[in-house]
Amino acid sequence: MITRLRALSGAWTTVVPVLAVVLLGLTWGRHVPVTVVVLVTLVLAGAVLAAVHHAEVVAHRVGEPFGSLVLAIAVTVIEVALIVTLMVDGGDKSATLARDTVFAAVMITCNGVVGLCLLVASIRHGTAVFNAEGTIAALGTVATLATLSLVLPTFTTSKPGPQFSGVQLTFAALSSLILYGLFVTTLTVRHRDYFLPITRQGEVITSDHHAQRPSARAAWGSLGLLGLALVGVVGLAKGVSPTIESGVAAAGLHHAVVGVIIALLVLLPETIAALRSARRDRMQTSLNLALGSAMASIGLTIPAVALASVWLPGPLVLGLGSTHMLLLLLTVVVGSLTVVPGRATPLQGGVHLVIFAAYLELAINP
Repeated sequence: MITRLRALSGAWTTVVPVLAVVLLGLTWGRHVPVTVVVLVTLVLAGAVLAAVHHAEVVAHRVGEPFGSLVLAIAVTVIEVALIVTLMVDGGDKSATLARDTVFAAVMITCNGVVGLCLLVASIRHGTAVFNAEGTIAALGTVATLATLSLVLPTFTTSKPGPQFSGVQLTFAALSSLILYGLFVTTLTVRHRDYFLPITRQGEVITSDHHAQRPSARAAWGSLGLLGLALVGVVGLAKGVSPTIESGVAAAGLHHAVVGVIIALLVLLPETIAALRSARRDRMQTSLNLALGSAMASIGLTIPAVALASVWLPGPLVLGLGSTHMLLLLLTVVVGSLTVVPGRATPLQGGVHLVIFAAYLELAINP
């Protein structure tokens, strides 16, 4: 019986990603009825769970922090492709699409995911423990990237409005790539131990021995299926976006809510993986996923849209408004106070969740 259950588990995690891509091909660019939207939503949920499963297989094979990096980069690359695709479609709303998506990703990961994981880990294990050296370095990089890419355009004067000039946009894109490259080098080569989980006595956990390490063949297979699952997640999320837009409009909500919902769908695999690590008392892995995703979202999206802006019509608005800049400042200050001690209680998790709730409330009622 146990063998059959394992076989069924392996089968659905293989079938669902393929089914998601097939369904994506059948529905892409078409208006679909409500019944098909329900089917797409169910397959989307299954693809999210399958993505988390395959990400964990890959992470177990390569070890931390490489596993967190694989999932963060995979999700962000596909998210960038989705943003550029939507910008190519044109329209007045595409001018702020990159800014809104990147800022939503930062708020979701740095407050929503971090807050949930801190709350789960501290309630389940008393306190959440992590490596402050690596985490504060990651948070500082996120703060620098966000300021250079999303705050400075509001104050520059070379072009009217919250926009960069061509030279300024090039500088922001190159800076984003350089900083992200330095972070990846620090994470994987120079100071890998700063980003490994630690015990409650402060000792670095170099590996988990509770389960057998998957074979190279299984890891490569899971890596391919992870890519299929993420393509399905992002593509199907775009497919159901017209239905979401109609629902948001019918409810009388601000259009920015659509971007928040889509970002939440796209970041679901990382959120679930981070929560599972928090439950296992591997809070550092959760922080690697959250902050790494925020960093990848800025470090890869800004260069991509900067390159795409060469041929895309219309302006590229990157500068945040005053309300969002205050939320970003609050996130950075509170995040620094949270990670410097190297341990956190449910209070810190609750504070981050309240900031995230404030962001959601202001998205609904700007």
